[in-house]
Amino acid sequence: MTTSPTPTRPRIEHHEDGRLGIGEPTPRLSWRVTSAEAGYTQQAYRVEVSIDRPGGDPEVSLHEVVGTAGGEQVLVPWPGRALASRERVRVRVAVDDGGGWGEWSAPARAELGLLDAHDWQASFVGAAWPEDRDTDRRPSRVRAEFDVPAGVRSARLYLTAHGVAEAELNGERVGDEALTPGWTSYDHRLRYAAFDVTEHLVVGTNAIGVWLGDGWYRGRIGFEGGERNVYGDDLSALVQLEVTNADGERTVIASDASWSAGFGPITITGLYDGESFDARLHDPSWSTVGFDTAGWTPVRTIDVDASVLVTPMGPPVRAIEEIAPIEVVSKGGGRYVLDFGQNHSGRLRLRLDAPAGHTVTLRHAEALQDGELYTRTLRQAAATDVLVSGGGPIEWEPRFTIHGYRYAEVDNWPDELTEGDVVSRVYHSDMERRGWFRSSNAPVNRLHENTVWSLRGNFVDLPTDCPQRDERLGWTGDIQVFAPTASFLYDVSGFLGSWLQDVEAEQRALGTVPVFVPYIALGFWGEQVKQPMAVWGDAAVLTPDVLHQRTGDVGVLRRQYTSAVAWLQEVEAATGPSRIVDNSMQLGDWLDPAAPADKPFEALTAPDLVATAYFAFSAGRLAAIARLLGETDDAARYTELAAEVRERFVARYLLPDGRATSDTQTAYSLISMLELYPDARSRALGDARLAELVRESNGHIATGFAGTPVVSDALTRGGNLVEAYLQLLQGGNPSWLYPVSMGATTIWERWDSMLPDGTVNPGDMTSFNHYALGAVSDWLHRVVAGLAPAAPGYRSIRFEPRPGGGLTSAGATHLTPYGEASIDWSIADSVMSTSVTVPFGATAIVALPGVPEVEVGPGTHTYATPAV
Repeated sequence: MTTSPTPTRPRIEHHEDGRLGIGEPTPRLSWRVTSAEAGYTQQAYRVEVSIDRPGGDPEVSLHEVVGTAGGEQVLVPWPGRALASRERVRVRVAVDDGGGWGEWSAPARAELGLLDAHDWQASFVGAAWPEDRDTDRRPSRVRAEFDVPAGVRSARLYLTAHGVAEAELNGERVGDEALTPGWTSYDHRLRYAAFDVTEHLVVGTNAIGVWLGDGWYRGRIGFEGGERNVYGDDLSALVQLEVTNADGERTVIASDASWSAGFGPITITGLYDGESFDARLHDPSWSTVGFDTAGWTPVRTIDVDASVLVTPMGPPVRAIEEIAPIEVVSKGGGRYVLDFGQNHSGRLRLRLDAPAGHTVTLRHAEALQDGELYTRTLRQAAATDVLVSGGGPIEWEPRFTIHGYRYAEVDNWPDELTEGDVVSRVYHSDMERRGWFRSSNAPVNRLHENTVWSLRGNFVDLPTDCPQRDERLGWTGDIQVFAPTASFLYDVSGFLGSWLQDVEAEQRALGTVPVFVPYIALGFWGEQVKQPMAVWGDAAVLTPDVLHQRTGDVGVLRRQYTSAVAWLQEVEAATGPSRIVDNSMQLGDWLDPAAPADKPFEALTAPDLVATAYFAFSAGRLAAIARLLGETDDAARYTELAAEVRERFVARYLLPDGRATSDTQTAYSLISMLELYPDARSRALGDARLAELVRESNGHIATGFAGTPVVSDALTRGGNLVEAYLQLLQGGNPSWLYPVSMGATTIWERWDSMLPDGTVNPGDMTSFNHYALGAVSDWLHRVVAGLAPAAPGYRSIRFEPRPGGGLTSAGATHLTPYGEASIDWSIADSVMSTSVTVPFGATAIVALPGVPEVEVGPGTHTYATPAV
């Protein structure tokens, strides 16, 4: 019996199935084949496209692709006509391996958003009463009533805000997204969300209400007191409800001057400081028909600039899971300290029964000291939520704030706290998990798990540095060094693709890639923004490059190409004929463990060495990108520039005896991994010196943001695997496993955010949830487990485990664009047993220690080789 190859449900761009409001009129398609005959090769594919036309039969078209292009199955071009606003599409695929067409896949569905400016009829609506723009303001709500005719076929709600918003229809919440519309560079790109509200409506009169919160738009954001009203001082919603009947006739209910505004039970809300909710002021009927609007007033309207409205590219923020406390300590008087066992981003949900006016206060922190919450590291973020009971049972959680914490204090609980009364709800962008790691070493496994949780805690609509204190900014350097790890662990294509468009928008407006995106002019950083800062600004080139390498998405390179070129042109102009990045402010090897606690930029490695190394590397990568995109003139130009910078780098920073002018782990690691050694002799000397430095430190880490992502690879590449494992497994301070030994459940900002005596590092910048130093996890995936892409998108996979450090087993699994790839190896009785799985559509090279490498095709392959 033969197995007919059947593809999985196709993926439309990088969207989850059924996504509403997408913005690609010709979306690319991807699929996987999970079962087929041995030797399967796709020879052709067939795509059936069905476009829903309101009021008529679906428009169905069939498209077949054969020949060379028939082997493609990742991000293949859209075969049909361009889609228009509101059109719903149903897509399924079938493949032919030369033996005839297989079965059709399950269908994928998506719906276009409002793509043209003239599609919008709504205005922004918000409270018209006067407010003091320099203080916290009580947020308003807006509402309206409207009529719906009989025969409704479908209804869509399009929603965005100046601030953050959550809608209700006829008393029921719409959707499950949080913090809509998220944070983008609002002056350039304001995202909107789309919801199916067909089942919410009734024939006749209906009511809609929208909760509003300050969010990033006008709330306080940034450190050192932050800034308010960064994008404006209004709080308003943009609402367009479109109801379509069976004949295709569309009725539009748009927010306008007929709406009204009033206060709700939220008395204050902020992302940093938390939310206060007075249940005595809450009437659940406020979003239902017939609500008494006494005290409500007409709204102020603001015209829409439809040119900045954009559709989502990545997933929304949602509640992903709930965590119960692992320990509850009563402090007496209704005060409890809860340990949730895991540092994360989220908010608490309460269930209680208390008299009217009874106030419960919630505080959050990442660490305890002397059994109490340690909040100094929050700086000026109060991270405090307050519930005032309305009398009787209530279930409540904040709407428009988010906290980073492991511990919480519940004060003035009305009776004994019991199981289920308080749980923590974990919030982050709802990305698909793609990668896993395992080994025989429990502390290393915990290190990897800490990396996963730090990603989850910081990927909240955009890649932030930390989720807890008065910062939470999209630092470009952090994600630049972490992107390889992130793209293995989760599907971050849409998430980072959206953020990269903000990078380009801010770069275009400011003349440089700022150190954080979206950009806010904050004190020192507002003054320094015009200077190109290496490692951070290089995200414009290197992050799209990583996404392409890991997903095969050439489109992200094309989309970001102008931004990448502009960055290199800026650096080139700043260096002049010398090609050396000196005489400028650089962050360099930020948070080198040898730097003073209050001066994290005072690294042992010269910042100009770091910056010039990155200049050479980014020029070389841009040349490769240009060649791939057919930009031949640029490819030649940047190849020449990269060679010129490398030559000047060698002359400035390499000494005749093979040492670098900065005799540090970071310097040698960068020179090795960024291809800066001029010859084999220099490389051998540098590799030997790096290994010597690691041995001299007994494996203690001596790198910051620039060196940490490359030091393990540099050691491995130089034949110094023993030193690489010595460094990985060192448990003293500073090291990767030191935080694990101190009970860390996430990656720390500093190697010693907590000191060995259990006290918190006194530095102003001390966070217990920063993912950047977790970039070592990419080395765990590729070298310890041995699973790496050998071609963009894992079309070819390299299985090359490098056992060491006493580990007796390790493995990794990654859901590649072609399907699941995995490896597991174990050592026992001097034999290394290895199993690898290659997905259909891909090939692999298996390179095991001590034996010749072999090339294999799809399927599972097992090996027994001598342990070396």
